Amino acid sequence: MNNIKQDFTIKDLENISGIKAHTIRIWEKRYNLLIPKRTETNIRFYTPEDLTKLLNIVLLNNNNFKVSKIAKMSDEAITLQSRELAFKTAVNDEAINAFKLSMFQFDKVLFNNSYNTLLHKKTFREIFKDVFIPFLENIGLLWHTETLLPAHEHFISNLIAQKIQSNTEKLQYNINNTNKTYVLFLPENEIHELGLLYLNYELVLRGFHTVYLGQSLPLNNLNYFLESDREICFITSLTIQPYDDKIENYFQEINEIMSISKNQFIATGRKVNKVKHLKLNSNIQFYDSIPDLLKVL
Repeated sequence: MNNIKQDFTIKDLENISGIKAHTIRIWEKRYNLLIPKRTETNIRFYTPEDLTKLLNIVLLNNNNFKVSKIAKMSDEAITLQSRELAFKTAVNDEAINAFKLSMFQFDKVLFNNSYNTLLHKKTFREIFKDVFIPFLENIGLLWHTETLLPAHEHFISNLIAQKIQSNTEKLQYNINNTNKTYVLFLPENEIHELGLLYLNYELVLRGFHTVYLGQSLPLNNLNYFLESDREICFITSLTIQPYDDKIENYFQEINEIMSISKNQFIATGRKVNKVKHLKLNSNIQFYDSIPDLLKVL
């Protein structure tokens, strides 16, 4: 794991914890809660252990532990108390904080325990909408501030994907609407599939038959389904791919494919705004987000 981020600026700590840098400095000076290191050029930085400690402090402070009291606790006591609290409460903000901790510590046990605690209070759909979506949005912000490494995102995304898949598997015998088949896929080189995985879960939950093809699918693979006698609705999600200079050509190709078909094609995701101006077949539709799409399904 030599690609794991080993040092953080105070701005990184602010972005991750939600605590203003000014407050963090006060906690340092008044309570000695964090002791930043310094580079050879005297620039302050913080270790992964400092980040973990800060997240633990925030979790305790958000649950009525005064900072002055936390300052008197040993590092071990702070860790144990916050971990116990994360397991016990695990509601929205506390759960998001626990998931941040699990991500930066690569702690699968903490993730699963926090998730299982949430299940006592929420359905899986509520967990995804109330906790996972805000958490993933926060991860997006951390990407923009260059606070996050691919290793962190891959670790936590895979854990969330496992939860979506396991909940989908429980519903596989729930199919009662066989008039239409939904074929879900991502464009070539697109790997951001959590949203599409969750959409697949929602469709199965509603009794629809789905075929989940996953990441990086060449468009010519759709021809197989065009020969089917079943009514097909293709759904794709565009987060990174195709790149801006290729996306119009991509949808012109889709337009040609769909011109010989009465089936439906739906594209969702943040990149659809790049092609909404194109004059395409009426059976091609765009939705800005998966929640927007779910409102009409």
